[in-house]
Amino acid sequence: MVQTSKIILGILITSSILFSCGGNDQSEANSEQVKKIDINSNQNQEKLKKDKIFEDSLNKSKNEIKKVISKPKTEDPESPKIPVVKPQGDYKPVIYLYPETEQDVIVQLNYNGKIIADYPSYNEELKGWRVKAFPDGKVINYSDNQEYSYLFWEGQRKEKINWDLSKGFVVKGEDTKVFLQKILPKMGLTPKEYNEFIVFWFPILQNNKYNLIHFADKQYTDQAALNITPEPESILRVFMVYKPLEFPIKIEEQAVHSFERKGFTVIEWGGTKAEDIILY
Repeated sequence: MVQTSKIILGILITSSILFSCGGNDQSEANSEQVKKIDINSNQNQEKLKKDKIFEDSLNKSKNEIKKVISKPKTEDPESPKIPVVKPQGDYKPVIYLYPETEQDVIVQLNYNGKIIADYPSYNEELKGWRVKAFPDGKVINYSDNQEYSYLFWEGQRKEKINWDLSKGFVVKGEDTKVFLQKILPKMGLTPKEYNEFIVFWFPILQNNKYNLIHFADKQYTDQAALNITPEPESILRVFMVYKPLEFPIKIEEQAVHSFERKGFTVIEWGGTKAEDIILY
C-alpha cells in the first residue's frame, strides 16, 4: 500500500513539473502575440492619425474654395459704375465699282469705328483703297497689284445706333431667301450682287423664327461716309438691319424705290443685327 502511494505521488509530481514547463512556453507565446497585437495597434493608430490629418486638411481646402466661390464681389462705393459696351458690327459691306472705262479710283471710307476685317487691305494713311477699276467690276489694288471682285470691309462702331425700325418687313426665317430674291432686284441689285448678298445673309437669317428687316439709309451712311474720286454719277448703298423675333408683329411696310444706273456707278451692300448693346 505504501509502495503504491509512492508510485502515485511520483506520477503527480512528474505531471506537475511537465504542466509547469508547458505553461511557461504557452505564456511566453501568448506574451509574444500580445506584443505583436500592440505593435499592430500602434501602427493602425498612427495610420488613423495620418488619415485624420489628411481628411481635415482636405475638408479645410474644400471650405476655403467654397468661400472663394461664394464670396460676393465687393464694390468700391466711391467708384462710378461703368457700363460694359458690346460694340455693334457692320458685316460684310462690299463695294462694287463700275466705271464706263478702265480708270484709277480712290475710295475713302470715313468710318465711325474700327475696321476689323478687310480685303484688300484698308490703307490707314489713305483711309481707304487706291485701285484700277474696270467696267465689269473687277479691280486691281495698287498696294499689292492683286485682282479683286470688290472692296470688302467689316467694322465695329464706337457708338450705339438706335435703328429706326418703325417700318420694314416681318419675314419667317425659312422664307428669307425668297423674300430677298424678290426685294433686292427691286432696289437695284443685279443677280450677281444679290446672290452674293443672299449667300452671306440667308444662313444667318434662316435660323430665326421671324426677322424684322429694315433697309437703313441716312442712319448708316452718316456713320460710314464714302468719298470716291472721281465722283460717281450714281451710287446705291443697300444696308440691311435685322432683328430676330419669336412671334410675328404688325409693322408698316417700308417703301422700296427703284435705282437707275448712270455712268460711273458704285454699288454697296452690307448689314447688321439690331440689338441693345449696353450691358450693366
